[in-house]
Amino acid sequence: AAGMFLRLLSDLQWRAAHPKWRHITNSQRRTSTTAEPQPVALPAQAQVVICGGGVMGTSVAYHLSKMGWKDIVLLEQGRLAAGTTRFCAGIVSAARPMSIELKMAHYSNKLYQQLEQETGVQTGYMKTGSISLAQTQDRLISLKRIASSLNVMGIPCEIISPKKVLQLHPLINIHDLVGAMYVPEDALVSSANVSLALATAASRNGVQIHERTCVSHVTIQKGRVTGVETDRGRIQCEYFVNCAGQWAYELGHSGEEPVHIPLHACEHFYLLTHPLKEPLSSSLPTIVDPDGRIYIRNWQGGILSGGFEKNPKPLFTEGRNQLEIQNLQEDWDHFGPLLSALLRRMPGLESLQIMQLVNCPESFTPDMRCIMGESPTARGYFVLAGMNSAGISYGGGAGKYLAEWIVNGYPSENVWPLDLKRFGTLQSSRTFLRHRVMEVMPLMYDLKVPRWDFQTGRQLRTSPLYDRLDAQGARWMEKHGFERVKYFVPPGSDLLDLDHSKTFYKPDWFDIVGSEVKCCKEAVCVIDMSSFTKFEISSTGDQALESLQYLFSNDLDVPVGHVVHTGMLNENGGYENDCSIARLSKRSFFMISPTDQQVHCWTWLKKHLPDDSNLVLEDVTWKYTALNLIGPRAVDVLSELSYAPMTAEHFPSLFCKEMSVGYANGIRVMSITHTGEPGFVLYIPIEYALHVYNEVMNMGQKYGIRNAGYYALRSLRIEKFFAFWGQDLDAFTTPMECGREFQVKLDKGMEFLGQEVLLEQKQNGVYKRFTMFILEDHDTDMDLWPWWGEPIFRNGRYVGKTTSSAYSYTLERHVCLGFVHHFDEQTGEKLVVTTDFINQGEYEIDIAGQRFQAKAKLYPFSSLFTQRRRKDEVELSGYQRE
Repeated sequence: AAGMFLRLLSDLQWRAAHPKWRHITNSQRRTSTTAEPQPVALPAQAQVVICGGGVMGTSVAYHLSKMGWKDIVLLEQGRLAAGTTRFCAGIVSAARPMSIELKMAHYSNKLYQQLEQETGVQTGYMKTGSISLAQTQDRLISLKRIASSLNVMGIPCEIISPKKVLQLHPLINIHDLVGAMYVPEDALVSSANVSLALATAASRNGVQIHERTCVSHVTIQKGRVTGVETDRGRIQCEYFVNCAGQWAYELGHSGEEPVHIPLHACEHFYLLTHPLKEPLSSSLPTIVDPDGRIYIRNWQGGILSGGFEKNPKPLFTEGRNQLEIQNLQEDWDHFGPLLSALLRRMPGLESLQIMQLVNCPESFTPDMRCIMGESPTARGYFVLAGMNSAGISYGGGAGKYLAEWIVNGYPSENVWPLDLKRFGTLQSSRTFLRHRVMEVMPLMYDLKVPRWDFQTGRQLRTSPLYDRLDAQGARWMEKHGFERVKYFVPPGSDLLDLDHSKTFYKPDWFDIVGSEVKCCKEAVCVIDMSSFTKFEISSTGDQALESLQYLFSNDLDVPVGHVVHTGMLNENGGYENDCSIARLSKRSFFMISPTDQQVHCWTWLKKHLPDDSNLVLEDVTWKYTALNLIGPRAVDVLSELSYAPMTAEHFPSLFCKEMSVGYANGIRVMSITHTGEPGFVLYIPIEYALHVYNEVMNMGQKYGIRNAGYYALRSLRIEKFFAFWGQDLDAFTTPMECGREFQVKLDKGMEFLGQEVLLEQKQNGVYKRFTMFILEDHDTDMDLWPWWGEPIFRNGRYVGKTTSSAYSYTLERHVCLGFVHHFDEQTGEKLVVTTDFINQGEYEIDIAGQRFQAKAKLYPFSSLFTQRRRKDEVELSGYQRE
């Protein structure tokens, strides 16, 4: 009843502000005998059509109109804010582990704060603060890591004692708590009203809003959006934005050319109570009790409490089902464990009267991150959906970034972790999504330690060697649906312990990975790297070379057989991809990219390559198994197997040649290892994979060969100061900022994408520098480990964050990589980062609130191992353990 009252109140405010829509909705309430006035006709065309009138659709409309775009139509199948937005718990919290999500939530909070003043629509905004409780030390560590990020972002936050929790919220039972995190600026809103306020502002700026209009499908011609078919006619448009929430997947699949949007709905429950005898203060902080799986906020003097149960109930697997919609009822048996957790946390509620148990569908995604961006298959088709129950927290920021993306061609922040193109079609299977969201929903509040893996939807994409490696003790992780080896458990180890090794401290696999690294340094190791993305680009004439020269920063006009490391840059000089390209012949090239580049890189190339039938781009990822032979004895193994000399004078570095290995022909051998160590990568046609692997392992026995995994690879590449795309490099990082000028040929005789920016940076300097940090006073056995995302301090001032880190078994120290910025102390303005600025600072890395001294370098320490020590390198003697 109260929920209905709020809903009606929202409607009244909305209709009062917009009398021109009154007759549309009033007509729905009249009896069939009354002559209904005709609804306002849809326009025949618009620049942008947005489907969905919840907080996402209205936020996109609001921000597009703020950026000066007026020719916008927003369509809603029912009434504005009547979907998931209507049932949202209304908690706006910046307490997020991921930087981009934190920024979105922070922006949303600031936007909602001034929205009522801007629009005159009451949003119910109340700054209450939030308290996240920790029942265990590990949970407290995870909160401290978030607190470090919030503090450097300028968001007030503190780790508090259980006693302080009780002072802030006197009804909370604190007997089992070890601490908590308090974020005083978190807020509560009425989600539906926020959506109506955004719609009000958008409509005043010229956006047309049509309720009770169903989109049946989007028309796409020659890979571009051309229009939208609705139950009230067609609208021609250039851009379509799918903000259909839980129906986004279905809408994406409704046209002839499907747009895959991997999300799935689950039932989500929360409880509403009558006011307490002494009604709760409206400014009481929201409580998040992740170990109890619940959240608690005040609601009209009573309580609103929901959570994420261990056994969620997926919905609409077979599409929109009226029976399932009608059956969305109270389920007290299902809610029981959450209710018990609530009563344990607030024992004083025992006698409280319950008003209702609300059951509302929420949509979840395969990796618990929302989905935004342009479809890889349809230009002009944008998506913003799959909020994993954080829609109101992200609504403002996500709408802003998507609007920027549509208007400018890219958003103002690196949103790759949320980009639709991080998924392929393989994540669109309904069975996969149903199983995965049943795992994802409980994970919302589960403790997530570094390097955890999803358990559902596995063994989807595998190398032909999967069973062979599995039988030898491989432990697996998944990237872009592809199974990759983390490390190999030696015979006789306690397998059970390793599978449950979850910690922020030194992990149980430490010695195993150490021995794999040692073998890479001293003998030879084999790593299956089949998951890497592999494309072939060929042409009948010079089209392939000319196109690639424009798209890549390095010079690809090299002799046949040479391999070039190069960036694929955008117009701002930032990395869209970082790859290795081998010239196979005058007119064909073989391109190796990171695993998660498969969709993104393909889309970028398709968008920028000329539409020429004589130019062929082929994805050959599945055609080749890749074996990386790392170590000084790799040369011996390969030369014996191929009866060909493999020494440096016959097979120089960065070279590619087709060879026979064992009985198998046509194997592409490249003299690179992606680690800085000597060795080769073998690209083997998959039918030969098992044969070549067996031959390599048999021949390598006398050289001490062993299998290795990606954890060893990571340790090797980080100590060599190698940046990886998606972790260290992104669309906002240029080669000049990460010491890769040598991979840029500004004078290669023709223009390339991003060249102007790089020339400018070369002349004027850069505003951030990729830097290597060696932790000094850090105890590997006893102290918390750095993983990634830790704040970097220079002379006590925050200058950036780490992007990746690993233990270097060579240096016997932790190595962190990250970017250092230089801000003016008075104005906060960005300044040029010079070599002197890096070298003259005293650095600390903040790990969960504890700062560790670090030495900064702009070149890898390991390059010193092969040099004689000079006098000025004496300070490094502590790290020189040969």
